[in-house]
Amino acid sequence: MNLSNKSGISEFYLIGLTYGPDVESFIFSLFLCMYFVIIFGNFLIILAIISDSHLHTPMYFFIANLSFADICISTTIIPKILVNIQTQDKSISYGGCLSQVCFVLTFGGFESCLLGVMAYDRYLAICDPLRYTVIMSPCSCVLLVLLAVFISTVNGLLHSLMLLKLSFCTNQNILHVFCELVQVIKLACSDTFINTLLSYTVTSAFSGVFLAGIIFSYIQIVSSVLKIKSVQGRNKAFSTCGSHLSVVFLFYGTALGVYMSSSVSDSSAKNVIFSMMYIVVPQMLNPFIYSFRNREIKQAMRILIYSGYYFHKLN
Repeated sequence: MNLSNKSGISEFYLIGLTYGPDVESFIFSLFLCMYFVIIFGNFLIILAIISDSHLHTPMYFFIANLSFADICISTTIIPKILVNIQTQDKSISYGGCLSQVCFVLTFGGFESCLLGVMAYDRYLAICDPLRYTVIMSPCSCVLLVLLAVFISTVNGLLHSLMLLKLSFCTNQNILHVFCELVQVIKLACSDTFINTLLSYTVTSAFSGVFLAGIIFSYIQIVSSVLKIKSVQGRNKAFSTCGSHLSVVFLFYGTALGVYMSSSVSDSSAKNVIFSMMYIVVPQMLNPFIYSFRNREIKQAMRILIYSGYYFHKLN
């Protein structure tokens, strides 16, 4: 798409991290370490799932895609933050800003879709186990992921293309660490009613549908598990959902915090904190949640690390 605007603005300035050199050095080191953990942890999960044939199941296929989405959304934002701090240049081009908006919405939406699909997977596995392998066939899993990619991409492109219709005047300072949709809309000097309406209604509906699906799935799961007479059986059923529920609470909790803070507050300090929670913390903790609470992934990762160690030692 042609990334041009009516007012001729060529760049914006991300001033969410305008602090003293000592503070910015600490933030740089913190973001760098967290980014390394995100990339290494999620990449290790993907490799472990690919390398272990026992993990070639629908649940782990979706976990691998979730790790991929974590890597993508973090890479869309964190490297630019690191470059801006290192070079002391807070600018981001107009096209780069709109692209960042699009990618953040796309990969964030993709994660939301995946969490909904994973809830549906757990619902079938526990509530309808006899038909599970038929419904969740490899072809069905791929189609569900492709559908999630399509829906999230349409959502990201919709908001980004609507930004092209706005005019931006003198104020080019974004009180954020990245080009967040609501903050960019606030800078426009033209009518933003449609953009604001879309940002609230489409985003709320998009997230609300999948969140409602997750809630419905777990109501059915809890109802089915409580019918199991064996305590050991109930614990085993709930244990397969523990990791997913932890990720759901983490993702939607931090996303809601960012959404509310950016809508009602212009405080750059608050926006930085909530943004960090949304773009770093869930993506960093997801590998730990799935590896610590999942025996199969822990074993696969252990084998992968040992194999890499012995291969390096032999060479």
